[in-house]
Amino acid sequence: MQAEPRSENSGLRSAASEKAGTRAAVEEIAATLGSGPFQHIVVMYSPAHDAQLVGQSFQRAFPGAQISGCSTSGEIAPQGMMQGGIVALAFPNEGFRIVADVIADVDQAGVEHASELARKMKHRFGSGGPMGDRLFALLLVDGLSNAEEMLIAAVHWAMDDVQLIGGSAGDDLAFRETSLIHNGRIIQRAALLILVESKQPFQVFKSQNFEPTGTKLVVTAADTEMRVVHELNAEPAAKEYAAAIGILPDDLGPFSFASYPLVVRVGGDYYCRSIRNMNPDGSLTFFCAIDEGLVFTVANPQDMVQSTLTTLQRVEASLGTIDTVLGFDCILRRLDAENRQIRHQLADIYRRFNVIGFHTYGEQFNAMHLNQTLTGIAFGVPQRAPAS
Repeated sequence: MQAEPRSENSGLRSAASEKAGTRAAVEEIAATLGSGPFQHIVVMYSPAHDAQLVGQSFQRAFPGAQISGCSTSGEIAPQGMMQGGIVALAFPNEGFRIVADVIADVDQAGVEHASELARKMKHRFGSGGPMGDRLFALLLVDGLSNAEEMLIAAVHWAMDDVQLIGGSAGDDLAFRETSLIHNGRIIQRAALLILVESKQPFQVFKSQNFEPTGTKLVVTAADTEMRVVHELNAEPAAKEYAAAIGILPDDLGPFSFASYPLVVRVGGDYYCRSIRNMNPDGSLTFFCAIDEGLVFTVANPQDMVQSTLTTLQRVEASLGTIDTVLGFDCILRRLDAENRQIRHQLADIYRRFNVIGFHTYGEQFNAMHLNQTLTGIAFGVPQRAPAS
């Protein structure tokens, strides 16, 4: 599948750099983006880059713009998937109005204040009547905070009809330190809430590619605060999971977790609750919240290339055309694509639809924190009035 050239007629501009030096990478991005003017730039950077330097370099390059962003586990750039780079999506002054703020200490009192902050931010765009057709929310979260579910529930409740998407910051599967930046400073154990009013047509979406099987695994012992499952079906967790997917416990790792996801049923739909890593004691740590009594279903992955293409084609049919997509793609989807040798096909689709974003430790979609999902917002092009 060949990538098609695409112009960004909505006024959004995107750029990326694979240069190892942070200052040099930001200079290359600045040269590509041009002078704007821009009101807000969302930056997604590899943990190979110093977060403080990333923020400061962008502030110097674009002194009139707000800068928000987070660390990644891989980047999705205009030229395709990268690792070790920096990607930026710049919102122009015209056509958008943006308000951003920090939700501090998300694993403590921050969650309690999240709803109040979200309400105040939304109120700045007016009151009365539905806003969902012109306003959406982006949420970037510290990927090691273990607070996404409570935070998203609090923010979404305050947002009402405003749709919310986002991603959890990564650190290339090191699980040591993720970071966010906002206006020149580093923030951790926190989240960034960005409200965007758009004159451009847009559509929020998600894409998943798995099919539940009949195999069930019940959480019978767990440390819910740390998202660690000690027992499944009253057996050591790693041993029982390995038996369910037909491999030896010693062979478990990121690729097997990506290839055999665990899902839970919420309402009439299934959502992934992916395994982050196996611990020395045979327990399993998850990317999402877990609880004793939770029933997992082992799932088989379906054709990721076709499901992603179908989703984006459906969104494009709805919008008329896709100009730019801001995407949040689970790191386990990328690992699964590499394992199945379909990464280049997936990258071709992302180039075709001008997807800009990063590989995450979790994806936000309205009131849900998900795994092994692509969530995103697609921007269309305003319809031109017919000539008289």
